[in-house]
Amino acid sequence: MASCDASSSSSPPPLAPPPPLLLPPPASPTPSSSSFESPSSSRLLPSRLGSLWGSLRRERVPAPKRSGAKKKKGPPPRRRTRGVLAWAGVVAFFFLMNWWMFSRLQDPALRHRRNDPGLLNKDQDGRSVKGKGRRAHRVMLTRLLALAAHALAEAESQPEPQDLWQEPFDSAVSWTPCADKRSWEPSEGLNGYILVSANGGINQQRVAICNAVAVSRLLNATLVIPKFQYNSVWRDKSQFSDIYQEEHFIDYLKADIRIVNALPVELQSLDLEAIGSIVTDVEVMKESKPSFYVKKILPVLLKNRVVHFVGFGNRLAFDPIPFELQRLRCRCNFHALRFVDKIRETGALLVKRMQNYCTHSNPLEHNLLGRFIEKVNPDGKNNVSSRYLAVHLRFEIDMAAYSMCYFGGGKDEEEELEAYRSIHFPVLTLLRKTTKVPSAAFLRSEGKCPLTPEEAVLMLAALGFKRSTSVYIAGAEIYGGKSRMAAITRLYPNLITKESLLSSAEIEPFRNYSSQLAALDFIVCAAADAFAMTDSGSQLSSLVSGHRMYYGGRKLPTIRPNKRRLASIFLKNSTIEWKEFEERVRKTIKQTKQVHERPVARSIYRHPRCPECMCKIEQ
Repeated sequence: MASCDASSSSSPPPLAPPPPLLLPPPASPTPSSSSFESPSSSRLLPSRLGSLWGSLRRERVPAPKRSGAKKKKGPPPRRRTRGVLAWAGVVAFFFLMNWWMFSRLQDPALRHRRNDPGLLNKDQDGRSVKGKGRRAHRVMLTRLLALAAHALAEAESQPEPQDLWQEPFDSAVSWTPCADKRSWEPSEGLNGYILVSANGGINQQRVAICNAVAVSRLLNATLVIPKFQYNSVWRDKSQFSDIYQEEHFIDYLKADIRIVNALPVELQSLDLEAIGSIVTDVEVMKESKPSFYVKKILPVLLKNRVVHFVGFGNRLAFDPIPFELQRLRCRCNFHALRFVDKIRETGALLVKRMQNYCTHSNPLEHNLLGRFIEKVNPDGKNNVSSRYLAVHLRFEIDMAAYSMCYFGGGKDEEEELEAYRSIHFPVLTLLRKTTKVPSAAFLRSEGKCPLTPEEAVLMLAALGFKRSTSVYIAGAEIYGGKSRMAAITRLYPNLITKESLLSSAEIEPFRNYSSQLAALDFIVCAAADAFAMTDSGSQLSSLVSGHRMYYGGRKLPTIRPNKRRLASIFLKNSTIEWKEFEERVRKTIKQTKQVHERPVARSIYRHPRCPECMCKIEQ
């Protein structure tokens, strides 16, 4: 293994130096600008002028004549006309100035698109779009992005905040992994067999596997190696043995439950649907208690000898659960599920390249990568240690559509996401047609929307990450493509993905296998010196933060944004000054960055700091 210069641990990797930063002057605050450009804001100006002109005319209508009253002479008709025209000129001048000031705050790219007729019928990636050439609306964060560019340029020669790469912790208490300890006898699994067809992506499937292990122990059943359902979103045909080491899984848990590769021959011909042995997620309430399985599932198991759970997404509660059963779930997640060598080897290659071939060799990397992390530096040189930030940017089209939020794309965006919902989330489409759902603005104010790339990069800049920081971006294709990522690449040019870090030959075995690609992201994010999530509801972010908490020894900080608080800050983007924005973001993140003991009913996969998974040591 290559030796590392520990004294240079804060140096960036030897990547190409960042290109010179072009700093646009920050626009002056304008109270009339909002977080989002209204889809009809450009069409409101004529109507507002018309209404004010109508009000002006109504104000000048003379009062009705009273009988017998002496007729007064009014001003000559020409003077009245001049007065009306003067008022109209003042009003028109006022609104023209207001429109001009508002337009100065808009994205220059949008102004360019409006001035180029050839771009009016193209999408964000420049492809032709059939339609009437609707104007593309985007999040109004141009001013804050300009302020962030200036702040990063000024901070490049200054030290980073002391706590940026550290996890706040209580020095009086420490926690150490101990889910591998057992205090019970092995289960013989004599009551029957449990089959599981897990749905979702790799991370949802991982949770389903460990919950199935716990239910098998609870019911004294034998677990058959779980199957993975084909998903129309993930479109990956990978099965258990394509991602996890099957023999290690069976062997590691043999002291807890009995696991087999397939049903006995005499049970394989059973029509499970006909005998009532198929149990779907409709029949099992989300986060059901152990008592449900004992009362409802065990009788079916004893009668038919087989129960097949289809879906099994989050179908076992986290509390109340017997202590040892909870520990078994931790043991499954943090010890029994080990990636296959194909994934570990490529994951180790990604991590070593991010760290400039200067591996840390900590417990987390040993668990995830095993012997592959110990390979010698190919060039045989002593490299300078490098640290990196990993960001799980959860902003794919499925996430955007499912959230039912608005991301500044105007009518085109609304129609595109609605079309995607109708295919992949028909229940949401039906709900929108039959029920009054919350508005997009309300969802955003409540923190229900995923952070956009613009919002994510502003958060990182406010926290103090330097422009030269190596940033690994995890996730699938970002909704909006390269144009949506432009804000991040302008502020952080050392932006890296698995596709850019691996050669075409190295990534070829993983193409068309989204779950295996997600496993690579899992490894690089878990091993990062700092990890930032943009959506706390993401299973990948939850499982990554749990692994860092379990194996990290309080040295692997995770940034968990409170999206509701951030939304209230972003709403002031047109008026807030950078110093205040920076202070408020840092205060918000500091409150969520510190790790506490697992709250009641929260996931042990995300919050393993509890007696069932880790041992508490008083200093």
